[in-house]
Amino acid sequence: MPRPAPAVRAGARLRACRPRLGARLRLLGVARLRACRPGLGARLRLLGVARLRACRPGLGCMGMSALYGEADRAESIATIHAALDAGITLLDTGDFYGMPQPSPPRAGHVPPPNRGHPYPKGIDSRSSYGRRRPRRPGVEWGRAMGGSTERTGSQEVASPTAKLTLTTLTAMVVGSMVGAGVFSLPSRFAQETGVAGALIAWAIAGTGMLMLAFVFQSLAVRRPDLDAGVYAYAKAGFGEYLGFFSAFGYWASACVGNVTYWVLIMSTVGAIWPALGDGDTLLAAVLSTLGLWGFFLLIRRGVKEATTINRVVTVAKIVPILVFVLIALFYFDARVFADNFAGADYAGSLFDQVRGTMLATVFVFLGVEGASVYSRHAKRRADVGRATVLGFLSVFAVFASVTVVSYGIMPMGEIAELRQPSMAGVLEHAVGTWGTVFVSVGLIVSVLGAYLAWTLMAAEVLFVAAKDEDMPRFLGRSSGDDVPVPALMMTTLLSQLVLIVTLFSDDAFTFALDLTSALSLIPFLLAAAFALKIGLRPDERTAGGGITGREITVAAVATAYTAFLLFAAGPKFVLVSFIVYAPATLLFAKARREQGRQLFSPRELLICAISVAGAVLGLVALALGWISL
Repeated sequence: MPRPAPAVRAGARLRACRPRLGARLRLLGVARLRACRPGLGARLRLLGVARLRACRPGLGCMGMSALYGEADRAESIATIHAALDAGITLLDTGDFYGMPQPSPPRAGHVPPPNRGHPYPKGIDSRSSYGRRRPRRPGVEWGRAMGGSTERTGSQEVASPTAKLTLTTLTAMVVGSMVGAGVFSLPSRFAQETGVAGALIAWAIAGTGMLMLAFVFQSLAVRRPDLDAGVYAYAKAGFGEYLGFFSAFGYWASACVGNVTYWVLIMSTVGAIWPALGDGDTLLAAVLSTLGLWGFFLLIRRGVKEATTINRVVTVAKIVPILVFVLIALFYFDARVFADNFAGADYAGSLFDQVRGTMLATVFVFLGVEGASVYSRHAKRRADVGRATVLGFLSVFAVFASVTVVSYGIMPMGEIAELRQPSMAGVLEHAVGTWGTVFVSVGLIVSVLGAYLAWTLMAAEVLFVAAKDEDMPRFLGRSSGDDVPVPALMMTTLLSQLVLIVTLFSDDAFTFALDLTSALSLIPFLLAAAFALKIGLRPDERTAGGGITGREITVAAVATAYTAFLLFAAGPKFVLVSFIVYAPATLLFAKARREQGRQLFSPRELLICAISVAGAVLGLVALALGWISL
């Protein structure tokens, strides 16, 4: 069999083998490493738990995100050993979220270089965004690059088994899902339904979102070649245009979600500074704008303390929630709870009550798609599924508890009128002013940390899509500090635009929250539908053996649930989503022109026409007052 072509480098885009001898290239990893698809002369290796196929000259080697764990020297060395043993000469050492640090962590958090062994020849180390690393000495790096303990003379033995335990994996699931939305749950539910409706709503949301979590877990195993995020599933299953819409929708939902953070912060401070109102006044918008661009400048310079920030944020958001639930149980009034059980006259039919809460439940569960990201780091593969279930059920129990115990403190009509964060108002009713202060401080710290993480996530979505040639090339550029500045700028600009729109909304926080949920539904629906598609019609790329009936059932339930959520969103948010989606086609067209390709296929042209028609109808509906913000 012919020897594979040597690695070549083209700027930040790395090619693991030249496209000759019929070898087709596939993008891998955050840096979008190009590795041969099977066939026609390329010698292949199966690597990692997911058994990725790559030709010998190179493969992206993803590290653990600084947001979710400590350094693990043994895992670092084992990872690099495995790559060397497979003949790898390229290592993409960025973490999953591509944290923009001056010195992003190497594979498995190998410590920064210092005195010791020099880098061995023939190894090209790359950072989060594909930038080349300088060859400086590093003790752990040099020892690991030796390829074996015998060659380096080191007595430190690295097991190839990953080190993440069930407890650690479960904590990752919880940390990725608990956000600012939980602080608004009492009022959001009380505006729509009573205890009975809330219990039904959480049962539906819990079942549907758990099925969606299983879908992402299954897809990570069945299609390990699709590693470009949620949108990769839509692209693989339904074509490039819908894949583009999925990427754009996921990015836009993150941007709009960031606006909810600033509105919630201003509303929280507005309790003591009335000029900020409910976060929707001109002064609140100005201060939020300063915060938006202040974070832009901070992230542009590079964020070095992601792990420390995440620890503070995790404690800040978990402790107030648990304290709230415990205090609410202590002050729980069974008579008030009974009065709230059936709901109020303004709530409408039980079906309408339940439907009205669906977008709120979607918002608080955003992040479930990341539950299976670290499956390859698990000590035991079976722990991934267990952690997904345990983490999800833990978060579900907390969210449902916050909602239900609130009905035992105040009449639902009064809860519905509380300013956001309504959790603070409920606690103040029980214990006095210190309850508001306690929740508010925890919320502000939590929200600022969440804003940082989701801004990085949003920029990463655009950056990766650009590297995958699904977005214009300028979005794939990064600075000397490995920060995707153009993608970060686009993210901040969209958040700024939505922030201005909230000034014209009747309820800025609720509008931004519901729009965030609505925009995320298309990516989720397409991912679930793709899982159902490969379940019914698996192909040669489907790994992991035969598809089981359980997987097909899970995918079918997840698809039905996300389709129901679109119905529950109602025409208002469907039309507003079209207004957001339709202009994005300009980015798709620009990417196609850069590649010298036809703008649309007949099928894509039909989808484009539907999106434009929906956007026009949405604008007309807004102009005529059929719908309002």
